[in-house]
Amino acid sequence: MSKRSLSLLSMSVCWSLALACDTGDTQNPDTAAPAATEDAVSEKVESPWVYPVARVSPQVDDLHGVGIADPYRWLEDLDSAQTREWVEAENAVTFGYLETIEERAAIQAKLESLWNHERYGTPWQEGGRFFFSKNDGLQNQSVYYWSDTLDGEPKLLLDPNALSADGTTAVGSINVSHDGKLAAYALSDAGSDWQRWKVREVATGKDRPDLLEWSKFTGISWTPDNKGFFYGAYDPPAQGDEFEQVNKNQKLYYHQLGAKQAADKLIYADPEQPDWQFDGDVTEDGKWLVIDVSVGTDVRNMLYVAALGRGGALSGKVVKLIDELEANYSFIGNEGGVFYFFTNLDAPRGRVVKADVGAYVKAAAGQAPAPALELVEVIPQDSQHTLQSVSFTGGRLFAKYMVDAKNEVRVHDLAGKQQRTIALPEPISTVYGFGGKQDAKQTFYGLMSFTQPYAIYRYDVDTGVSELWREPTLAFDASRYETEQVFYASKDGTKIPMFLIHKKGQKPTGDSPTYLYGYGGFNISLTPRFSVPDLIWLEMGGVYAQPNLRGGGEYGEAWHDAGTKLTKQNVFDDFIGAAEYLIDSGWTRPDKLAIGGRSNGGLLVGAAMTQRPDLFGAVLAGVGVMDMLRFHLFTIGWAWTSDYGSADDPEQFKALLEYSPYHNLVDGTAYPATMVYTADHDDRVVPSHSFKFAARLQAAHNGAAPVMIRIETKAGHGAGKPTAKQIEEWADLWGFLADQLEMTLPADFGG
Repeated sequence: MSKRSLSLLSMSVCWSLALACDTGDTQNPDTAAPAATEDAVSEKVESPWVYPVARVSPQVDDLHGVGIADPYRWLEDLDSAQTREWVEAENAVTFGYLETIEERAAIQAKLESLWNHERYGTPWQEGGRFFFSKNDGLQNQSVYYWSDTLDGEPKLLLDPNALSADGTTAVGSINVSHDGKLAAYALSDAGSDWQRWKVREVATGKDRPDLLEWSKFTGISWTPDNKGFFYGAYDPPAQGDEFEQVNKNQKLYYHQLGAKQAADKLIYADPEQPDWQFDGDVTEDGKWLVIDVSVGTDVRNMLYVAALGRGGALSGKVVKLIDELEANYSFIGNEGGVFYFFTNLDAPRGRVVKADVGAYVKAAAGQAPAPALELVEVIPQDSQHTLQSVSFTGGRLFAKYMVDAKNEVRVHDLAGKQQRTIALPEPISTVYGFGGKQDAKQTFYGLMSFTQPYAIYRYDVDTGVSELWREPTLAFDASRYETEQVFYASKDGTKIPMFLIHKKGQKPTGDSPTYLYGYGGFNISLTPRFSVPDLIWLEMGGVYAQPNLRGGGEYGEAWHDAGTKLTKQNVFDDFIGAAEYLIDSGWTRPDKLAIGGRSNGGLLVGAAMTQRPDLFGAVLAGVGVMDMLRFHLFTIGWAWTSDYGSADDPEQFKALLEYSPYHNLVDGTAYPATMVYTADHDDRVVPSHSFKFAARLQAAHNGAAPVMIRIETKAGHGAGKPTAKQIEEWADLWGFLADQLEMTLPADFGG
């Protein structure tokens, strides 16, 4: 985009907001931008909705010589009286409307009915004891249990539902000591990413006095003596700045049981690199500490290692095995000094390598510069399929692949020879598990599809035989529906896969209500997933569509990279192409097509609706990143620059401005019916993104369709959200679509 083109765009935005902007291009004053905007303004359509009046401020920022209007900057102050009044007024309009939707009550009742089924998490074993989670059905949080045998009488370990009256305190992670006697667990409140670690005695269910705070995006790893563990944490924020804290300077610590956090031993930090994050992993033999060094959400990372002595002490210096951000590396396991790693170095679809780390540490001592780590290939890159993850269990390597966004699991020996491909009970599915000790005789995995809930299988490592351990039962007839996978061409001709789920035998008629859901970012793959809300959509008579957009990891790092930074527009083109395919192939039409996404997916639908408002009948935009010029200034937003780029860079600024949803809303445009939804104190994607976008959308929109925002007042980004709140939210979202797409619920919907 030329500087003149940017100047035109900036003037157009400023003109539409009736603000004076200095575009930095005084040599080329433009009169065409206002005229173009005038042409786009159709005859004013009176809205039946009276939205709160949001104050328009004259805020204009100069970014690389371009004047950028930000009329709703004041909504970034989340705790101001003005913002709180606006939130209350917006919710009054939104919930006032939602309460008029007749289908909403039936949808909520159906959600409660299908959600109410017993379900388990994949079990694991420590110290001869088995541990697992279980939800009876409508419990707000799953409960953790343990037993002496796999099918023995479960004993209560931890019930998060007892920790808060409304179920908003959640367990983010739990890690049991090697002897099975202690469990360190992380708690978060109201969906926050911040976690505090506590330690519980397994046999008694009593908490020890240990309390570790200001931890985020990290696990813990016990030392072999069970007397302490490694964890990552940040310095405590200044009083009153807990929400606004920008996460910098994470440190790796060792915590000795019974000690105060202030006495914890600093293991590693790098004040010269405030963006770096450290996660420690003790090898199964207890002899090494492997430190994963990451930078935000960049898929590339570095690896350091240190020999361990007693009590969490390092018996030598931290040695930098991989000291450049060149590729992704993941520690799999070790046999003595020989370490196994997953990497995409010289293999964008992934491979397994090994290295004699013990010998390297000795050889590297005192050498400057240190020699390069010699990597020996164990499992080469597949010519077509993407290696997603690898576990070292029972003396074997369990390699999970993505085959056109569906999972396949292959078992290899330690030399890399493939022994078998596991026959999965459901071919179009997503698989989790295969963890365990290196001498384990059995392991467990869970499997789910779009219409089959998460079922858990016990796998015999020697024989390769799977047997069902737990399978949920719910009042849903999966045989009534089918899943197919189609491929369509994006704008540049790239073939994009998409899953379609609909009634068995259903043919395209051109008028099926269709929900198109996407993400497309951060190397995250959208494989088949079980979701009660999605089942409800099918039961409502809808078609569900899920494309695998670039920016994800379905086809390796090249696929991810093709949807980042200066190529991010590919993601939106892929999504728009999916919508056009659904229409052209006769499944639906624009007024019956809804789109949805959350977080990066919220950005996706925000960009799609601003670029092609004519293509959709309704939009569900959840906790979206909507202001692409300022996202990096809040909480953990700086970490996303690996995918998005940053407005601080002139070239990346141009690309961001071209698609930033907040900046590309145009006055007088008839936008689709839109429900923006967020939480008032989401500390990952700060709610000011949604607040500003909704205020600007309501000012720009010229049409009778509602453009509203639903603001949850006690929840965060979504992790650990109580079941009750999820049911309420989805009843509102599906009710909104039922009303706006003029859906008639089937006669047997309530049966």
